[in-house]
This record gives sequence, C-alpha cells and structure tokens, in this order.
Amino acid sequence: MTRWFMIAITLLGLIMAMLTRSPGLLGIALLMTVIGLVGSVFSLAASRISANSRPDVAMLPPEALRAIRDKAHANSKAATQRQKTQASRPSAGSSAPPV
Repeated sequence: MTRWFMIAITLLGLIMAMLTRSPGLLGIALLMTVIGLVGSVFSLAASRISANSRPDVAMLPPEALRAIRDKAHANSKAATQRQKTQASRPSAGSSAPPV
C-alpha cells in the first residue's frame, strides 16, 4: 500500500512540475518527486527483504545455539589433541635410533 502511495506522490509531483509556471510550486513539486522516489525505492527494498526473510519461528532458540557452539568447541579441542599426539609420536618408517 505504501509503495503505491509513494509512486502516486512521485507521479503527481512530476505532473505538477511540468504544468506549473510558479517557481515556488515548481520547488514543491520537485520536492514531492524526490521524496516519492526515495520512498518508493525504500518501500520496494523493504518488501523484497521481507519476502526473502525467514520467519522467527524457523530460528533456533538460544539454548540450541549454545549447545551447537559447545559441541563445535569440544570437537575442535579433540581435533587439536589428536594433532598434538600424532605430532609427538615418531612415524613408523623413521630412521631415528631407538632410545
């Protein structure tokens, strides 16, 4: 609804600017045109964003996000520990003398 209102203001401003002979009315008409254009662009962008956004119901609650974050942190710690143990062990084909 707002989009059509802004487009109407833009068209009305353009028509007024073309038909007037008064400088004051011309200024008001050009101001209406600019405000209508900016409002139209913003209303089109807002409708596009709302059409592509996810509803709040589809989002995970903070508890689930925290659990996922904790699990990822634990997995990264375990991977780091594995890398440290593999790096400290000598490889099977190494030529290092036994101690």
